[in-house]
Amino acid sequence: MPIRRTLRVVRRYWRVAARRLEVHSAPARRAWRRSLQLRVVTLTLIASSVLVGVFGWFIAARSATILLTRAQEEAKVSMRNKIDYAEQQLTVYPQWRDPKLPSTFDLIVGQLADGDPAESGGSVVSMRAGQYPELRAATLPTNVDTGELITRDLARTVSDDEKEASQVVTATINGQTTKYLVYGAPVPTNFGHVELYYMMPLTTEDSAANQIRTTVLLTGVALVILLGVVAGLVTRLVVTPVRIAARTAQRLSAGLLDQRMKVDGEDDLALLAASFNQMAANLQRQIVRLEELSRLQRRFTSDVSHELRTPLTTVRMAADLIFAERDEFDPAVARSAELLQAELDRFESLLTDLLEISRFDAGFAALDAEHTDLVPIVERVAERLTGLAERVGVTIELRLPETPVIAEVDPRRVERVLRNLVGNAVEHGEARPVVVTLASDDAAVAITVRDHGIGLKPGEERLVFNRFWRADPSRARQTGGTGLGLSISAEDARLHGGWLEAWGAPGEGAQFRLTLPVRSGDRLLAAPLPLIPRDRAVLEAPEVS
Repeated sequence: MPIRRTLRVVRRYWRVAARRLEVHSAPARRAWRRSLQLRVVTLTLIASSVLVGVFGWFIAARSATILLTRAQEEAKVSMRNKIDYAEQQLTVYPQWRDPKLPSTFDLIVGQLADGDPAESGGSVVSMRAGQYPELRAATLPTNVDTGELITRDLARTVSDDEKEASQVVTATINGQTTKYLVYGAPVPTNFGHVELYYMMPLTTEDSAANQIRTTVLLTGVALVILLGVVAGLVTRLVVTPVRIAARTAQRLSAGLLDQRMKVDGEDDLALLAASFNQMAANLQRQIVRLEELSRLQRRFTSDVSHELRTPLTTVRMAADLIFAERDEFDPAVARSAELLQAELDRFESLLTDLLEISRFDAGFAALDAEHTDLVPIVERVAERLTGLAERVGVTIELRLPETPVIAEVDPRRVERVLRNLVGNAVEHGEARPVVVTLASDDAAVAITVRDHGIGLKPGEERLVFNRFWRADPSRARQTGGTGLGLSISAEDARLHGGWLEAWGAPGEGAQFRLTLPVRSGDRLLAAPLPLIPRDRAVLEAPEVS
């Protein structure tokens, strides 16, 4: 249990630390994503730091190696001379028992020593006769303990193997830590061999290597900073026109079509600015031309619709008079009166829809929102379309909540949308039930109209809201629609700040969903009802005979 509790505490603290790190690093991550100049400068600094670091390390290591090699060559030459001198002095003694031999050791060491290493940086010379314990070791300066300088491995190589050997050893002499190059070699004599050790301090070489490293480091840091500044300046030269182009493009997209970039010079960036300005000018001309054409089209539609109202009223009065007296005519003329009345109804509906579309295009459509119970609206729409449904053999099923569904909507527009949706579903229902469902939550209210007719092909769910679009133009229409109903319905939904969406599949029918905010002006985030019907995958069970 204590282990599990500890693990839980560790995980909790880790999550807290991770969240805090994420919060504190958010501005840096945001700046990294949004700033091209920051990314270029940072990557340049990282790459140049790695390159300069590797190059500086190589230069410093190579310089230290060269200095050490030079010191070794000098020590080797000096060691050879010292061995020759010691050999000349010791060959006069035929045996190691000579009483003058110890004093000769001191004399040789005194001649070969360079001075006090603690004061003047001189070398240390030591002479030993390891196989003759009676002969004490002679060292100069005498206050230097060579125990740290002459290691066992070096002494074994020189005394036992009778070979020259060298080592670089760091030792503390008289309280000062110094690096020494230690050379050891056997000195041939008549009575055997003596070990001569020459210990040269590498103070000068270390100082020179440190100066080289410091110089390389400072030069590298200065070079990296210079590269960062150069990268920043170069990137700024490239990024600044791009930023200006982005801001100009944003202003153009916002409708400020007269915005242009400043053209300086004749380089590639100037060519980019000139090309951007040319593109903006062409877009401005095209947009102005299209806006003018659209304005003329909207005005033409509006003017034609209004101008046709007057003759339509006159023709309507005459047609109503003829239609009222059709029983007194012969059958052919009576049938013509009925056809005239039906087509006038359709023509009047088309003019009404065209006028409504022109108001949407001109931006004059206004929302007269009020708190309304949507349940009676759905019931009223279904009741008015019952006659049409009975003629085509379709039943309308209502799935409504028992409590009122109150929303801030324009009841006239909502009823028109539902009338179009239910009417289309009845028309394309293929004598199968049409289901109208109403549901709501705290933020939105949704109404779905489900039919089980021929359905929609892939992609047609977006085309059904286009003006005058029909899935099958050759189909006979029972309602005499104008082809503008769904377009007007989509505009009514957008005017409410809502959605009008469609789903369909060949042979599985279609479903339309109207989603409106409960409070006018609120933003929709989700719908209380799904767009794809829940019964899509449910197949009808075969009848048992």
